[in-house]
This record gives sequence, C-alpha cells and structure tokens, in this order.
Amino acid sequence: MTVPDPDQQRAGEPLRVAVIGSGPAGIYAADALIRQSRVPVRVDVMDRLPTPYGLVRYGVAPDHTKIKGVARALRKVLEHPHVRFVGGVEFGAALTRAHLARTHHAVVYATGASVDRRLGVPGEDLPGSVAATDFVNWYCGHPDSELERFVLGAEEVAVVGAGNVALDVARILVKTADELRHTDIPQPVLEALAASSVRVVHLLARRGPLQAKFTAPELRDLLALPDVDVVVSAEQVDIDPADVGGPAPEVHQVARAARTNLRLLSDQARRAPRGCARSVRLHFWVRPEEILGTDRVTGVRLEHTRLDPDGHLAGTGQTTLLDVGMVLRSVGYAGVPLPGVPFDPVERTVPQEAGRVLDTAGRPVPGDYVAGWIKRGATGVIGTNKSDAAGTVRSLLDDAPTLRSGAPDLVPLEALLDELGIGHSGYGDWLRIDSAEAEQAERLDRGERVKLHGWGAYREVIEGG
Repeated sequence: MTVPDPDQQRAGEPLRVAVIGSGPAGIYAADALIRQSRVPVRVDVMDRLPTPYGLVRYGVAPDHTKIKGVARALRKVLEHPHVRFVGGVEFGAALTRAHLARTHHAVVYATGASVDRRLGVPGEDLPGSVAATDFVNWYCGHPDSELERFVLGAEEVAVVGAGNVALDVARILVKTADELRHTDIPQPVLEALAASSVRVVHLLARRGPLQAKFTAPELRDLLALPDVDVVVSAEQVDIDPADVGGPAPEVHQVARAARTNLRLLSDQARRAPRGCARSVRLHFWVRPEEILGTDRVTGVRLEHTRLDPDGHLAGTGQTTLLDVGMVLRSVGYAGVPLPGVPFDPVERTVPQEAGRVLDTAGRPVPGDYVAGWIKRGATGVIGTNKSDAAGTVRSLLDDAPTLRSGAPDLVPLEALLDELGIGHSGYGDWLRIDSAEAEQAERLDRGERVKLHGWGAYREVIEGG
C-alpha cells in the first residue's frame, strides 16, 4: 500500500490567503490572486467593518460620484466564487497572526493609512482644531464618527493643506445642502451642513502653487462651484510659465501637472469676485505657527514661507493673523502599527521588499505580505493600488510552493472564529445594508443611496436580516 506524500497532497489544495482590509488595495490583491492560473486559490477578504471598499466608501467625497463608481468593479471581485468577504472582524484584537497561521497559508496586510499627520504647533489640541480625516469620516458616514463631532458654528474656517483631500473638505464646507442632496451623504450630516454658519474657507498651503499636491480635476471642481467665490492672489501666481523648470528653487523640479494648475489659478486670479455668499480663499507660502484660543479656536497665526537655495521650506519671520473658529489639518495620512507586524515608526509603513514583509533584521517574514498605503505610504490615486497589489501577489505566488509545503493542516476560518467567540458578518449582510441605503434614498427622494449613520443602524439591518 502506497502512503500518500503529504507535500504532494498539499500541492493540489488551494492556496488559502487572508487579506486584511477590504479597501481598493485589499480587493485588488484578491483580484490579482483569482486572475492568475499558476495555483488554485481561496481568498478571505477581512475587515473590521461590516461594509467593504475602504476609502472608496469612507474617504471619497460624496459629490465625487464618478470615482465612487470604482465600487462596481470592486464588487465583482467580492462576488467571485473563490473570494469571501468576512466583516466585523478586527485583526490584532481577539484575532492574531498566530491564529491565522492555522487557517491560511499567507496573509496580505492592506490596512491603509488611517490617521492624520499632526502640525506640531501650540494650540493644536484646542477644541475646534481637528483632523481633516475626522471631518471626512463624518461627512462620509463612517460608523465610528459621532454626529455631534462637528457643529459648524464658525463663519470662517482654515483648512491646512494643498492636496486633494484639502480641496474636498473646502468644497463640502461651502456647498449648499441642496447641492449635496442627491449624493449618498447621511441624512443627519446633510441636515448639519444645511445649518452650517461657514461662509469663508481659507485654504493654507505651506509652499507655492507649483508645489501644490492637488490635481487639476480637483481644482477644476472647486473653481466650477456656481455660487462660491474662489479668491486667488494674482501676486502669488504671477509666474511666467517659461520660467518653470529654471534654476530658482520655487520653479525647479516642478511636476508636469503643476503647469496646468498654474494656468487655472492664473485665470482665476484675473476674475473679480462676484459677491457670492460663500468663498474659498487660497493662501500660498504660509504655515501655521500657532493656533490661538483659550477654550476653543479663535484664530491662527501664520508664518510666511519660502524655499531656500537648496529647495527646503524655510520661514521668513513675517506673520499674519487669521480670525477663524475652526482649523482642519490636512497634511497627509499615516499608517498605524498592526499587532505582531513589523512597523517603521518614521515612515509609518510596514517594512517590505517587493511586497514581502521584512523583520527588524531585514529578512522576509514567511507568509506575510503587504499592499497599498501601509506598504508604500499615502501616495498615488485609487488606481495606483492595482499595480501595487499585483506586484505583491507576484512575490506571494513565487513563494507559494514553500508556503504550502511548510504549512500544517489548515482549519476552516469559521471554525476558528467560533472557537474564539468572534462574531462576524458576511457579504449577504453587506447586501442587506446596501439595499437599506437604496431604500432610504427612495424614501427621502435623494438619489441612488443614502448612507446609514452609526453602528446602531448597521446592527439593526444585520440583525433584522
């Protein structure tokens, strides 16, 4: 009688991969795994929330409906027979990496960059000084965000940053409730925005218009607002396009897209304000020196800046005061450590090479991989995650023979979760939430969907199903 070789038996079994995080990076990793034909696979896409899509759902502004269309492509991946969505499971709490070693051959961490970077100035922790990420979570209906988190009682607000998120925040603050009515913004948030006192938003950029990180489409969206004055100082955008790329630090090594931004800003600077009730005022070459106030924010002191001969940002010593009642910082996202996973506290990413997680000695951690912002930092657009995830999956597939031959007999994930007493939701529960949001939109006459607000609403739908 021939005794079966365990390694040969395992070679015919599917490669079981857990993906931690159901945003674009995680779902694109699952997509790359199921599209290849080198080895059979089964993928569990896991998330702390009962809803998938990550920043597509909770980071893209509600009025960016075309970008939100990405969810339709991501949905097809989650509905593949070899992919399973497992919601309501937080990695690193009751479920650890050691537990997943019993259920999967490999783990791909795709948890993104979920916290904001701080300004590091006095007054930053005053009430009224908040992270733009918190505001984005609020208007996108993240269940962790409390409705009372934002009471928009200030007439003037400062948004610190010159990226796409900063422009999103400014745009949402100055749009009317009627303009947002047919988006998926939660109804209580829409009502709070309808009662907003905000009339002026100051957008503060530490560098000049050629160094701004926002894209031309985002800038065009802001400039196209019908009932908002966008005020640009002609002096700050008085740059001859022929000088771009020259030796002066403020025009040297400029991204190609910056020329388009400069043209748009220069055209806007030549337009006289129309006397609209709301305005966005762009301020380049300033950085917060101190956020002012005693019990809450009453203003911000700005230091004017320049680039030194080496192209580094430097202060000029000249300051300006702005009377604002709220400061929203939007100076970048950062990753957070995952329990039991190596982490670089300076870069705020997981150390890796070709997607393989590296330990403190620079050696690959067997079976551990990383994709998305937690891999490379908060750079690129949603589509950038597709090629990024594909690179990680290539490394994982190259390692597949070793991953399977060295693994013990695996147990089903459901059995492990039951053993640990971890409740979880599935794709069917998400579809129930999806349907409830569509029904709410129809009831309120508000477009295709209106997001549910809060954990209680999610639980009610899931438990009622």
